[in-house]
Amino acid sequence: MSAPAARPRSPGGWARRRRRLDALRVAAGLLAAPLAAAQSSGDGPAAVPYRPSVSTPAALTAPGWIEIEAGLQHDRAGPVARRDSLPLTAKLAFTDDWGVRLGADAWVRQRDDDGARERGYGDTSLVLKRRFAVDEAQAFGLEASVVLATARKSLGSGSGKTDLLVNAIYSADLGPWHADLNLGGSRLGAAAAGTSRHEILWAAAASRALDERWGVVGELAGAHRRGERSERQFLLAASYSVSPRLVLDIGAARSLRSGGRQWSAFGGVTWLAARLF
Repeated sequence: MSAPAARPRSPGGWARRRRRLDALRVAAGLLAAPLAAAQSSGDGPAAVPYRPSVSTPAALTAPGWIEIEAGLQHDRAGPVARRDSLPLTAKLAFTDDWGVRLGADAWVRQRDDDGARERGYGDTSLVLKRRFAVDEAQAFGLEASVVLATARKSLGSGSGKTDLLVNAIYSADLGPWHADLNLGGSRLGAAAAGTSRHEILWAAAASRALDERWGVVGELAGAHRRGERSERQFLLAASYSVSPRLVLDIGAARSLRSGGRQWSAFGGVTWLAARLF
């Protein structure tokens, strides 16, 4: 008996496949350059990853060097809602104590609870950071951030208007472990009726090296805003140092609230790319 004739693929199906291939090409491009550079990286400063945890350390990157963080993230909320994104961040320290970073979701694809789909560019953030060293094992940090609503409101990570954030940091080495504690407050540019425009954010992360290349991190984080249900999540991730200047990571996070729980899976790279001055 002859095989049934193949069904013709719809133009929409081909379009979806092209979009998936485009996303894979972007991800491959983000990884190709640092992986190639890692083969020739010698002595010098090391990368200081901030990803994949919510919290950030008090430490800055090597002064005068541009450091790039990029990743792939998949968020799932319920049986239908999905969000895929390509978070991208550039970091630059002017001294051991002052630095800036610029971040954005370079690409977002989202499906809401009703099955409606959207894609595009995400919000953009700019952060000014100050470190206050205590001793070789401890440091405080302070960050002032602005989140610009560069995305369509449904795709953004902020309120849809310009948001402001101040974040206080304490970092310490505790034997083989490293701890980062963050406590922040934000003022949202817009809020729904009956909810506050002010939000409290917190995160506590503990990490350690398992050997010369592998490391692990666990973190609890949350947010509270009057008129909204408080959010909490647990994150667990592993990192692998290809070289001192290139670190890969992979992990997952899950919300801890009762009812409809959300989870995320992610992977990415931190690359100390080039010296600017």
